[in-house]
Amino acid sequence: MKNLSFEWLVGLRYTRAGKRSGRNGFISFISMISMFGIGLGVAALIIVLSVMNGFQKEVRDRMLSVIAHVEIFDATGAIPDWQQTAAEVQKNPAVLATAPYVDGQSMIIRDEVMRGVIIRGVLPELEPKVSEVADKMKSGHWQDLRSGEFNIILGSALAAGLRVQVGDKVTLAAPEGQMTPAGMMPRLKAYTVVGIFEAGHYEYDSGMAFMHVDDAQKFFRLASPSGLRVKIRDMLKAPLVALELSRSLTGDLLIRDWSQQNKNYFAAVKTEKTMMFIILTLIVAVAAFNLVSTLVMTVTDKQADIAILRTLGASPASIMKIFMIQGGITGLVGTGLGVLFGVLVAHNIDVIVPWIEHTMGVAFLPKELYFITTLPSDLRSADVLQISAIAVVLAFVATLYPSWRAARVKPAEALRYE
Repeated sequence: MKNLSFEWLVGLRYTRAGKRSGRNGFISFISMISMFGIGLGVAALIIVLSVMNGFQKEVRDRMLSVIAHVEIFDATGAIPDWQQTAAEVQKNPAVLATAPYVDGQSMIIRDEVMRGVIIRGVLPELEPKVSEVADKMKSGHWQDLRSGEFNIILGSALAAGLRVQVGDKVTLAAPEGQMTPAGMMPRLKAYTVVGIFEAGHYEYDSGMAFMHVDDAQKFFRLASPSGLRVKIRDMLKAPLVALELSRSLTGDLLIRDWSQQNKNYFAAVKTEKTMMFIILTLIVAVAAFNLVSTLVMTVTDKQADIAILRTLGASPASIMKIFMIQGGITGLVGTGLGVLFGVLVAHNIDVIVPWIEHTMGVAFLPKELYFITTLPSDLRSADVLQISAIAVVLAFVATLYPSWRAARVKPAEALRYE
């Protein structure tokens, strides 16, 4: 402390004003409220963004259990030589595995119930290398998808809507009919349900079915698979890998990564996260600018002290620095407390929320309504650093006007009635 400049010594002393006497107790109380307000706002930002990141990661992982990191398909709807294309794709060091697929839409019928469904034809031995759908089986066995047996695996919500179980028969209606003497008639084919999967994402659980790629080619009258599904080492680099493949592959091929397949969803999540960040930052801003009133009252109360310091040779810049130090320390301490509390809650939210639910007898995410029944958390250091920087900057900005006002105090007028 002895090595600090007098501005720091006075600023630190003013920060503790009112603790030893009741003269400035109200100012100290307002300063404490501002400090805790900043901390509360910072903690709220960290916790909310961590939960939103957790939900985004959870939904993304559930999507990627069904969809691939990168999909390659031909403009005509079928790749003539998918083995050659797969060999070219495997030359990219970022690629882990490839698998052919057939995609198409159909109507699935069971008694009087009819549903629209996306049919995906896969090779059962290769598909587990590019997606996790084989690990999401709720009943039945993935290996029961065998060529020529016309078996099918349904999503759990779709199976529930059709009221079917493993072993039941369903009928698929092809999008293209067939010409008969009686006119155009729909093409119908019966399939046996050999499994039910549950990815945890309603869009896929309610509207997707898997069959062997050979059976799918026959059903949609394709000469070859629709394309290739690709798994890469780092899914976050999927756009970059897709760009590299577009430059290296031969043929008239189209390439899309997982972020393009769900572009609207991720754009909506990004917008929601940005708006939440702005709204919660306003809470931090309100608490930070409470420092203005605290410092203004401090300046008014300390005018005599300011005048004495000026007569002893302190410059206006030094006076301004004193009050900037006082407000800055309040902002730093508040931000530090908020970061500590926010990080602790974000790391332990999987324990805190169940305890609150058990204590209060409520369920924030009922199983009857939501597929995700726990609050996930994904704490990111970049978010914590960004939030901390914003809080400190706002606190610093809040000190400028009161400090400038303190620097303009005229010693003669301040000491006139002392």
